[in-house]
Amino acid sequence: MTRFNRSNNLTGWIVFAIALITYTLTVERTASFWDCGEFIACAFKLQVPHPPGAPFFLLIGRIFSLFAFGDLTNVAYWVNMVSVVSSAFTILFLFWTITLLARKLINKTDEELDSSDIILLMGSGIVGALAYTWSDSFWFSAVEAEVYGMSSFFTAIVIWAVFKWERIEDPAAENRWLILIAYLVGLSIGVHLLNLVTIPALALVYYFKKYPKTSVFGGIMAFAGGLVILAIINSGIIPGLPSIAGKFEIFFVNSLGLPYKSGVIFFIIIFLGALIWGIRFSQKKENVLLNTSLLSLAFVLIGYASYLMVLVRAEYNPPINENNPNDVLSFVSYLKREQYGSRPLLYGPSFVSSPVSQKRGAPMYRKQDGKYAIYDYRPEYEYEPGSNMLLPRMYSTQPGHPQLYQQMTGLAEGQKPTMGNNLSFMFSYQIGHMYWRYFLWNFVGRESDEEGAGNMLPWDTAKQYPAPIANNKAHDNYFMLPFILGLLGIVIVYYRSKRDLLVLGLLFILTGVALVVYLNSPPTEPRERDYIYVGSFYIFCIWIGFGVISVADALSRFVKSSTTRAGAATALSLVVPIIMGAKGWDNHNRAHRYHSVDFAKNLLNSCAPNAILFTGGDNDTFPLWYVQEVEGFRTDVRVCNLSLLGTDWYIDQMKRKTYKSEALPISLDKNNYAFGKNDIVPFYEIPSVKGGINLKEYMGLVKQENKAIQVPLTSGDMTSILPSSVLFLPVNAEAVKKMNIIKSDLLPFVSDSISWTIGKGNLYKSDLIMLDIISTNDWKRPIYFSSTLGGSSYLNLKEYMQLEGYAFRLLPVKVPGATDGYVNTDVMYNNLMNKMFWRELDNPNTYYDNTYLGSPVATARIAFLRLTGQLIADGRKEEAKKAIDKSLATMPDKSIPYDQFSANFIGPLFDLGETKKALDIAETMATRADEVLTWAKDNGTTKRRDSSVYLYIMQIIVQECREAKQEAAAKKYEAIFQKHMAGYNMYGGQQ
Repeated sequence: MTRFNRSNNLTGWIVFAIALITYTLTVERTASFWDCGEFIACAFKLQVPHPPGAPFFLLIGRIFSLFAFGDLTNVAYWVNMVSVVSSAFTILFLFWTITLLARKLINKTDEELDSSDIILLMGSGIVGALAYTWSDSFWFSAVEAEVYGMSSFFTAIVIWAVFKWERIEDPAAENRWLILIAYLVGLSIGVHLLNLVTIPALALVYYFKKYPKTSVFGGIMAFAGGLVILAIINSGIIPGLPSIAGKFEIFFVNSLGLPYKSGVIFFIIIFLGALIWGIRFSQKKENVLLNTSLLSLAFVLIGYASYLMVLVRAEYNPPINENNPNDVLSFVSYLKREQYGSRPLLYGPSFVSSPVSQKRGAPMYRKQDGKYAIYDYRPEYEYEPGSNMLLPRMYSTQPGHPQLYQQMTGLAEGQKPTMGNNLSFMFSYQIGHMYWRYFLWNFVGRESDEEGAGNMLPWDTAKQYPAPIANNKAHDNYFMLPFILGLLGIVIVYYRSKRDLLVLGLLFILTGVALVVYLNSPPTEPRERDYIYVGSFYIFCIWIGFGVISVADALSRFVKSSTTRAGAATALSLVVPIIMGAKGWDNHNRAHRYHSVDFAKNLLNSCAPNAILFTGGDNDTFPLWYVQEVEGFRTDVRVCNLSLLGTDWYIDQMKRKTYKSEALPISLDKNNYAFGKNDIVPFYEIPSVKGGINLKEYMGLVKQENKAIQVPLTSGDMTSILPSSVLFLPVNAEAVKKMNIIKSDLLPFVSDSISWTIGKGNLYKSDLIMLDIISTNDWKRPIYFSSTLGGSSYLNLKEYMQLEGYAFRLLPVKVPGATDGYVNTDVMYNNLMNKMFWRELDNPNTYYDNTYLGSPVATARIAFLRLTGQLIADGRKEEAKKAIDKSLATMPDKSIPYDQFSANFIGPLFDLGETKKALDIAETMATRADEVLTWAKDNGTTKRRDSSVYLYIMQIIVQECREAKQEAAAKKYEAIFQKHMAGYNMYGGQQ
């Protein structure tokens, strides 16, 4: 082993250790928000997460979960450690990739490298690897149980392996490396598909090695060959092979009358037999290229075989079994992510296009009487002539998206976007806002962690930012140093190795801008998406490493000693990652952060035993899945996700008992809610029931598919309708009174029915199932609606809902005017004061990002506010004081800054005689609002919503002070409010 190899190995492992220590110290101790709760739950019990799944990640996560040694509260930590270890290995292979490529820039053999060369190479690897270690986006994914850390590891090891293969001279050895690369690619499919986009660029490495006399045409053909390989894997293997197996299955079962799975087994035997025959044939003919290709295909399939776990586990129907891919037909749909729909890429409609007709697409099958019966066809829409266009960048039918497209492009309603509008949206928003902004976050600086936050440029340091931005832990300025060092690296590789610059440049584009074009982002996302593009940031960090060599070249004019020059260049460049690490530590350190799990427990503890709890999106549901599936917390509560309740497979799961929760009371049959059936129930008023319809009778008619409440669709199929905007439900008043579920002072209001106006809008399938549950339940099980749901999810039943914490309970008693429900002070006081968890919310050193400071904190503060207000109204001031003190102590401004909901505490504090506390909060919030609004006005950077929020806060402060007869304070804050109102329009933004 040469001196360089010894140094390279040792230094690489030292850098690995630094990364491992960094991520271990900052890793989240429990389940983060978003997909992490679902992945941890699915890893712990090997269940089936959302499509297209990540089976290899889950298998490794299951192994790591065993290190919890039975302590269920530590399972999340150990599954998070999968990302920690994977990310640290990513850094190791990044270091070795940089030193591997940097040797080409020095242009010496390993034996020829002297001490100065080795120092320079180690310095390049250290600086580039540590820059990526402490880069904003990669660090974020490295400390939570998401797939991106492991995905980055596979990308890193494949890139390293390809460049390692490039240096191998022995043909037999190099072919073995190609097979290893194929196996790694196959394994990566079971984690994430990001790895695949590197293939076209890496094909150039193969071309440059195998064909010394290169040409532009040859390079283009090599790149095209890489695209073909990518297409074969992405379309031919991943969904293609199961699709072919599905056709065999249908033929063998339906046409030949053989049992289920016979066609799949036959296809597997034929395919594997053909593959084995091909490998043996290539050996006999001594065709090395064919043999290597077929062996590579075999090893891709071996890696891809981790997906067998999905089929096996779905067959056992675990509690989390998204899409229920228990046969080859549903498995294909799962792999293709068909439940999410698609957006046009190269040619298609825009957001103003309207379908004019619908035709039947591919048939959909389900098992029935030993056959595969067609139960529906996938709809294919045709649009009016001239509505399709090339490169459609603006297409989304989600609520609110068409309006956003209009705002962003200045188009009038119904006006078709031009190619100019398309390109403008792509460059300004999709590439500019949704990629370049993220790139600058990592290598230039980040203004804050607020949604849509901009960048920090070197000269921004001189700006006087308001406290909410200046004190934000993600307010990081790197003074553009990483960006500059990366540019220097690009310059040096341009002059010394143009081929490597071409390969790395293509990798950078394919994992960055090309991915932007492929994903075709809608006009808004539920969260920032920077983690998608870490592959391109990885390549830029290779250039940052090369920047050390460029710095050494620049120093050659002043420092004659090559060893001193190498050491000085390394030391100077090392400042770059150190600044990144020092600036980024506080906003990536997730130690002591537990509220994602505590929020889930608080929501469950808002419910009575054996309850049904309706929830909304990912952050409402995934933490609940985690605490129930992993920690076994409140498994008597059946969590029912409304985002999934419109799918037949999820409704089937809700009709089964799970743990301590009995099956949900759903009366409809599978035929009533199968895919394509009653997806939308249109409102179509029938005069005879205009005054109202009995909900039980209506659900019976839906179940019977009674023609009296059906209308034909354009496809010729029939669908149920909502015949009245008014519903009523009979109530056994005496039985309900004996259940002891209604406050004594409300018992006189219990009648023999409840009646409400649901409205004249269409119902979705999830609404229909909710109504079925309410109708069939007969008040036997408590039904709750999470307070985080959107307004339409409550079915206009708020006046019949009782707030008991973080959730509203549906009861057969109405409080007129209670448009936001009514408060049961006894139950809610006990829940909030005695049953809820608030770990580390009062710790100012704990980092809470925008996700935590949004809905979870708002939900808690609103709950305490509602409770306090009702206690004061009931004359229970001592309890009200304890409740408001608990809220302020649990979520103090020093750790959880006051928000717009905190302003509403000022009035109750005045009512309770806590004048000093009220004025202190008012002063803190008014000073902050004044500072932010002044800064925003001077810089013209505040968005309309931000301005409205701070103006709302000022308005509330003035109002509460005036009502409390605090005239001096009211006058002071009124002046501030009017000053800013003169410069802003709450509905139109800055004037």
